[in-house]
Order: sequence, then C-alpha cells, then structure tokens
Amino acid sequence: MFFALALAGAVSSHHTNGTKMKPRISIITLGVHDLERSLAFYRDGLGLPTKGIIGQEFEHGAVAFFDLHNGLKLALWPRKNIAWDAEIAEAAPGATELTLGYNVRTREEVDAVMELANKAGARITRKQHDTFWGGYAGYFQDPDGHLWEVAWNPQLLPED
Repeated sequence: MFFALALAGAVSSHHTNGTKMKPRISIITLGVHDLERSLAFYRDGLGLPTKGIIGQEFEHGAVAFFDLHNGLKLALWPRKNIAWDAEIAEAAPGATELTLGYNVRTREEVDAVMELANKAGARITRKQHDTFWGGYAGYFQDPDGHLWEVAWNPQLLPED
C-alpha cells in the first residue's frame, strides 16, 4: 500500500538556520486504484464530507479531499499518479504498511462504525473484540485494502 504523507511546515537544513519541521501532519493521502469507487466508499458509505473529485483538468491531478478535525485532510489520489509525481515505480499494495486509527468515545460506537463500514462495502478483517490493552476494537479494509482500526481506548478518548 502506498501512502503519501504531506508534512507541512518549513523544512531546511538545521546547519544553515536552525529551522526544523514542526510536529504535525497536514494531509494523509491514500493511493487508490479506482478514484470514483474510493470516493463513493468514503463519501457515501462512511459519510465523510467532501466536495468530490477536483483537479480533473490536469493530466495527473484528479484527487478527492475530505476535511477532518483540527485542519487535517484525507486525500484520495490514484496510485499511478502518486508514483508519477514522486518519480518512483508504482509498488504493490501492502495492508500492514500503516493503519488509520479512528478512536471513539464508547464501545457502542465501535459497533456502530464497524457496521457502517460493513454496509459501505468494507472487508471486515477482525470483528470488534475486547483487546489485550483494555479497550475494544475492530479492523476493516477499504476497497483498496487500506486498513482502519476502530477503537475505544479508555485512556485515549477523542474530544468530541
């Protein structure tokens, strides 16, 4: 699985002026095989807000953005275009390269989100269960095999 993580902030040599990267990630880009299918999964199936596909006027520009909390964006971009833009060979997907975590406030929310993902067409890889670390979680894959963990962690509750 190929993920492009866009890191914002000034980056320059610490040898020249002491500037360092700021500890933030601005965009998580998921490489997808079929942009329309992935857009439908995230927008229609999971209910994430988006303006749809933009940048179609550019040869390698078609992309979909979803606004997440705290200014973070999730982007869907065809894998072949990521490879073209980064000037690397398109690699085979691998589900264990990275997981996307979606923490919720209750065990019941884990069940509800897992059911939503299932109805949206996700592949449930591990049904929700009590975890060894004292929480409750399950895993699903989106249409391109990106792995999501839906978790209730009593020590790491989201603000909303």
